[in-house]
Amino acid sequence: MKRVFFCACILIGLLSSCTSDDEGYSQIDNTNFYALTVGNQWVYKNYGFNFSTQEYVDTGIIDSVSIIGTETIDSKDYYKFRIFTSGNDDGIPLYNLNGEHFELLRDSLGYLVYDDGTIKYTKNNFSSRLLSSNDWGNVYEQLIALDHEITVEAGTFNSSYAQRFVILENGEQAAGMDHIYYADGYGLIYDTVSFVSQENPMVVRRLDSYFVQN
Repeated sequence: MKRVFFCACILIGLLSSCTSDDEGYSQIDNTNFYALTVGNQWVYKNYGFNFSTQEYVDTGIIDSVSIIGTETIDSKDYYKFRIFTSGNDDGIPLYNLNGEHFELLRDSLGYLVYDDGTIKYTKNNFSSRLLSSNDWGNVYEQLIALDHEITVEAGTFNSSYAQRFVILENGEQAAGMDHIYYADGYGLIYDTVSFVSQENPMVVRRLDSYFVQN
């Protein structure tokens, strides 16, 4: 989901790029990589990191995602995602808040793009993308691999894999790193939310079930 947080330790998870959607692509294809079809549905479970046990615990927070239609903006067709979150009764900002919100997304030359032009993901550009510049450092995202196998509750998927990381003002890479997986024809499989200073992501979100038609 498109979420931007700035906590005491500065959160780097789930930021969106401000890069144009028409630069740096390496190839074009006509496959429905992001599973952009009206009627598709996904359910994600959220897990929180327990510092005492060093394990991830099911929080009971569920993100139910569905594509409910399309909208045309400036002659471009976007898919309307409905995200309904339940279980976040304490309003913890690391997770989506309870209730529903909406996103408009389209596939542009392999980039998954919001209606404001910012990029959520790329499946074919391995260059690092600057997401934000700050006085404490810069946040980047980079596609790492196209065939990274990952197993979640919904099954095992051969996925593309990207990392989100911070280069501090002294030139060193921060300990925190986010991990994002998309599978061809299935969409988002797994992602995380991290603090800059914490090696282990604070939140892991995993695909629990889905209904996808292409």
